[in-house]
Amino acid sequence: MTDFNVSVSPDEAIDLIDKAVINGSITGQKIDEYVSDMGNGTKLTVSVYEKHYYRAGNRLTLTVVADNLRGKTHIHVISGGGGQGLLRFDWGASGSFEDTVMDALYKYVIE
Repeated sequence: MTDFNVSVSPDEAIDLIDKAVINGSITGQKIDEYVSDMGNGTKLTVSVYEKHYYRAGNRLTLTVVADNLRGKTHIHVISGGGGQGLLRFDWGASGSFEDTVMDALYKYVIE
């Protein structure tokens, strides 16, 4: 789980994440997105992504919440999933999937 703030709007943040996950890999895809526009420029977006890691035999999900409810855009990232077989270790793949979001937004990160 990762939390941070960025200097771009929720829409811009999600666009950058879409490019990183979908265009940045062969197996990355957006499963669904929920957007709540609350007026006055305030928005909350929940996006769910999926990616298959062949190296580890894992299918992982990544949920990203982007909102500007408190005046700046806040990003909350959660990854989940697991491997095949009796022991379902992800061998660090979920952390790598979360890192995709930080890599896409690193130059916009603020306090």
